[in-house]
Amino acid sequence: MAETKVVGPPRGVLLPLALAQFICSFAGSNMNVMITDISADLHTTVHGVQVTITIFLLVMAALMIPCGKITDRYGRKRCFIVGLAVYGVGAVLSGLAPTLGVLIVGNSILEGVGTALLIPPVYILTTLLFTEMTSRARAFGAIMAMGGIGAAAGPLIGGLITSGLSWRAAFGFQALVIVAIILLSRRISDPLPADPGRPFDLGGAILSAVGLILLVMGILAADNNLWLMLALLALGAAVLAWFFVSMRAKERAGREPLLSTSLFRNRTSNLGLITQNIQWLLLMGTSFVVSAYLQVVRGYNAIQTGVTFTAATIGLLVSSLSAARLARRRAPRTLIMAGFLVAIVGVVALLALAGSSVNPWAFTPGLLLIGLGLGVMLTPSVNVVQSSFGEEWQGEISGLSRSVSNLGSSIGTAVAGTILVANLTGHAYAAAMITLAAIGLAGLIAATFLPRRTSPAPPPASLGLS
Repeated sequence: MAETKVVGPPRGVLLPLALAQFICSFAGSNMNVMITDISADLHTTVHGVQVTITIFLLVMAALMIPCGKITDRYGRKRCFIVGLAVYGVGAVLSGLAPTLGVLIVGNSILEGVGTALLIPPVYILTTLLFTEMTSRARAFGAIMAMGGIGAAAGPLIGGLITSGLSWRAAFGFQALVIVAIILLSRRISDPLPADPGRPFDLGGAILSAVGLILLVMGILAADNNLWLMLALLALGAAVLAWFFVSMRAKERAGREPLLSTSLFRNRTSNLGLITQNIQWLLLMGTSFVVSAYLQVVRGYNAIQTGVTFTAATIGLLVSSLSAARLARRRAPRTLIMAGFLVAIVGVVALLALAGSSVNPWAFTPGLLLIGLGLGVMLTPSVNVVQSSFGEEWQGEISGLSRSVSNLGSSIGTAVAGTILVANLTGHAYAAAMITLAAIGLAGLIAATFLPRRTSPAPPPASLGLS
């Protein structure tokens, strides 16, 4: 009797998927070291650059769920390639931007839309192409490691390019990487055919996007008008509540909503999503605050700021490369808790050492610990969420997972940046870092409620709507 040979994914398919996550994470943090250069060149302020970064992250978060949903309708590879193309156009436009408004269109809007289109297919294709659990875990580990490294190395690479050439060349670098990914993607095949007749909940997509945008706008308004902040936050919460109610109504009517409410009934997944959100909030919040402090308060240039972040990059690289080995020895709950604890200690070290010393090396211990802590827990958090559902729901939970992570990035930049921009002094820096440490502590507390062991558990049958 002939043996059945298990056919794995074609060689080389993981590289473009991992590179795509790298460049999108890189884009979210590399602008932090260009704050003074962009401000001077485009005649804007630190707050203007912060708004540009925040809008980019917010567009990603607002569109990630709808874009994850349309992959079923138009095909995962097609959405991936279209997203790459839109991102590339945005990078070129950003590099040529004569004003802050054009930079916002190129970087915040086009690159944000492109990222929202291409990132869900990265995780869906990985799930579909890597069918064996061990290989899938390794693939997700590689992708999350590249994402974390992209975010941590963004300031260093961006600083080197900005100092050696200009901040505009950093966007040229992104465009070149996008072209390389498109060429490498030729080997990727979509395991499932597109379903053009699949319904799309446009109303739900609008409500979810508007609600998320209002929430982050409320945070950004904190340093200008307290009442406006409260009004925007309340309005955002109301719109998201309306979104949830509309989803339940569509399910009862037998229609397919943008997201099934059953996705939020899984306690383990909900806790995993909370930890994901806070991890990216810590990473992007710390990156913006430290970058702004170094350039505006200490007077560092782009390359000096980037080099300072090398410690975080090394820490994240070391812990990410050890993720697979750690996952075999420790439960996700243990790794996530340890990661938060180490990252919080890193923030405290930044406050204790860097805040009281003019020596640039004083930033190294804190940034190294933050990188180590985040690298330890990024992959386990994704595995906790993804493994909470059956394979048929990976597309939907992937879109939700990426949206929650990018919302964390957006909120991290908005919250920490607003505190710092409100009053660029040592006290404002300390206040921002203390706020990040407190939020990290909330993540640690959430992680303690995760089960000691996780196993795949598909959502209830009532979730299915075709």
